Amino acid sequence: MYAVELSLRLSPLPVSVQRRERADAEALYQQIRQAIEQGEPRLLDLTCEKAEEKRVCLLSSEVLAVQMYEKSALGTGSKRPGFSIDG
Repeated sequence: MYAVELSLRLSPLPVSVQRRERADAEALYQQIRQAIEQGEPRLLDLTCEKAEEKRVCLLSSEVLAVQMYEKSALGTGSKRPGFSIDG
């Protein structure tokens, strides 16, 4: 399972959606990145593959950062979101 996490302007909590396949997560990451890069506000309608009933619609101009990471099956895995010196 892969998570695509967005940091939003004036929001202390990130918005996260999940994808089962790495390729799907990468495609979503690239879609959001392009929306940020274009700089023209547009709506991003996101769904979560883990909880399919969850949907969120965001204005692309409010997204400050996007990251993708692999979620471990145990929930405490070695791959953590963000960047760290420890790896």
